[in-house]
Amino acid sequence: MTERQRALIEEYLGKLPPELSRVYRELIRRLSELGYFPKKQRAAIVFNCARHNKQLVKIGFDRKGEPFFALRFSACKGYSERFSNIVREAVCGTNYKEPNCMAKGEDFCKGPIEQRLYACELPGGEKRYHCGAKALPIPGLCEEDIPEIERLMEEEDRFLMEYEAKTEETP
Repeated sequence: MTERQRALIEEYLGKLPPELSRVYRELIRRLSELGYFPKKQRAAIVFNCARHNKQLVKIGFDRKGEPFFALRFSACKGYSERFSNIVREAVCGTNYKEPNCMAKGEDFCKGPIEQRLYACELPGGEKRYHCGAKALPIPGLCEEDIPEIERLMEEEDRFLMEYEAKTEETP
């Protein structure tokens, strides 16, 4: 991580309560180990990898001034009920919009479609999907979330490296 990137992170972490700052710091450390580095994007900070330039995590403050941590984990399987509920909220929320790859046939992402989208089966049996390129906010982030989030980051990273990373032959 460059000095400028470190300063960006330290400025953000300095605005958080100490216990939450420790959680973010641990997750940012793991992101860095995986090759994801911070970049300012409007009022937020995104973590992309140079090999595929896809976003894995986005952090910042929401409109109410509350900190948020959003994670891309659409390719992941076997996550906890907590993360299933996050997906359910994304596909059932008032701002739900069918992903463009399904609605319009646009296909910007690579890899099997069932791994590129968040999926949720509703009580009536209907299956709904949400764009998997979006990082979903993790409400109430706490220290107990670290192991699962790290596992999800690693699993999503493997997917992105397999399907989205540029190879040596790619210009």
